Amino acid sequence: MAVVEPEDVLEYVKSVSYPNAKARHLVEMARCLMEKHDGEVPSDLKELLALPGVGRKTANVIQAVAFGKPTMAVDTHVFRVSHRLGLVSDKDDTPYKVERNLMKYIPEDDIPLAHHWLLLHGRYVCTSRKPHCEKCGLESICPKNIDNSKLG
Repeated sequence: MAVVEPEDVLEYVKSVSYPNAKARHLVEMARCLMEKHDGEVPSDLKELLALPGVGRKTANVIQAVAFGKPTMAVDTHVFRVSHRLGLVSDKDDTPYKVERNLMKYIPEDDIPLAHHWLLLHGRYVCTSRKPHCEKCGLESICPKNIDNSKLG
């Protein structure tokens, strides 16, 4: 991929959000990996964040999946579910703050499972617009139900 142009990659990523930027980042990242890392993906967070198109969430996913590190990638689902369940406070208003507080309280060995559980729960049960509370195994302890308030 380091020897192609972004236009060559565009066909493969055209169905994702911001395909032009992602195609460009993929090619730039491949070139950077070849030039600065001998073609190997680094495991260090700072080195990952220096790669074109890699933000903290992507870097955390790479660290967890490729290197088995206990990291919490906070996407929109993890962010939403963490707030709705009261796992973090309203002051945790950025993905980094949510990540930091979840990492503080979830045992290290449980972080990979907790990450996937929060993500999948948010994607399929505790959805953004119309949560499926009737399907939720946590309905009886959900702060939104205890307070008799609507989820939103």
